[in-house]
Amino acid sequence: MVAKVPVGIIGCGNISPAYIKGCRMFEILDLVAVADIDMSRAQNRAAEHNVPVACTVEELLANPDIKIVINLTTPKAHTAVNLAAIAAGKNVHCEKPLAVDRKDGAKVLAAAKEKGVLVGCAPDTFFGAGIQTSRKLIDDGWIGTPVAATAFMTCHGHEGWHPDPEFYYEVGGGPMLDMGPYYLTALVNLMGSISRVTGSARITFPERVIGSQPKRGKRIPVEAATHVAGVMDFASGAVGTIITTFDVWFANLPRIEIYGSEGSLVVPDPNTFGGVVKVRRAGAQEWSDIPLMFPYVENSRSIGVADMAYALTTGRPHRASGALAYHVLDVMQAFDDASNAGKHIAITSGVPQPAALPLGLRHGTLDE
Repeated sequence: MVAKVPVGIIGCGNISPAYIKGCRMFEILDLVAVADIDMSRAQNRAAEHNVPVACTVEELLANPDIKIVINLTTPKAHTAVNLAAIAAGKNVHCEKPLAVDRKDGAKVLAAAKEKGVLVGCAPDTFFGAGIQTSRKLIDDGWIGTPVAATAFMTCHGHEGWHPDPEFYYEVGGGPMLDMGPYYLTALVNLMGSISRVTGSARITFPERVIGSQPKRGKRIPVEAATHVAGVMDFASGAVGTIITTFDVWFANLPRIEIYGSEGSLVVPDPNTFGGVVKVRRAGAQEWSDIPLMFPYVENSRSIGVADMAYALTTGRPHRASGALAYHVLDVMQAFDDASNAGKHIAITSGVPQPAALPLGLRHGTLDE
């Protein structure tokens, strides 16, 4: 049995139950405490999910037993909480995005390097069975050499259902920083790093009205671009197209497709862990469904935290790394830069592809 690594969660909002459940899926993780700036929220989460301790943020950071802090705060708070955890000597795994701009992201990575701790970041959905199966098909040459890719995330925003949707429209929000990390992280995992981008971005509706309780009727000023269309040049030479939008009511588009020299690949929704993988090779008359070859079909958020725990235990690199998250942040910000400047933007933050998962993993583990 692997030695457990104690972890604590800061931020007990909408996504925290998925992380709490995910922590308990992996035998290497021991969730010992949750914290929030709203103490009642931390206490309620702890009671709902039988977490041993609900405490203040300061108390969690002062706990000498906690080795990894999971930062589930809103995007604007990510940098401050990441830096506080690093200053306390903790390794930190952050919800996406790593920060709201490159400057803050670089500050977090530099602080971690100086302190000798690890930084990781969501999304970790690329560990799931769907994208790992897609990765193996590409690595094994099923579609030949990837030459192009498309990625589409279309919806009409979150104010109709989310109880606290304001942050989706603040600086650090918008469809690219909110959902782009899933698509871009999946693409980098599948095809390698991105070397150049261009794009166009706009705010279509300058104000949104909350339709959900308890804030129904509240008006939200929109600060972040809500429709972003980008073109990506991968370091490998492949060309990608991406659209992320909160301005579209309905669409009939794929999530991700990869087009290779010998065929095409349909990749599942990168905001999930399972999904349907399809391949159609040159000369084939129809698409073929490919059985998933890996575990983690269900919601497995915290799998990136578990991977960090294995990295701490064994010394190997972790896959959902701060460097990967910074590269994705760099690309996302470059779409806005390109739109504002009317030109291509070079990306200098390239990273190696994360290691693919091995076949034959026992559920609840990442290393055997």
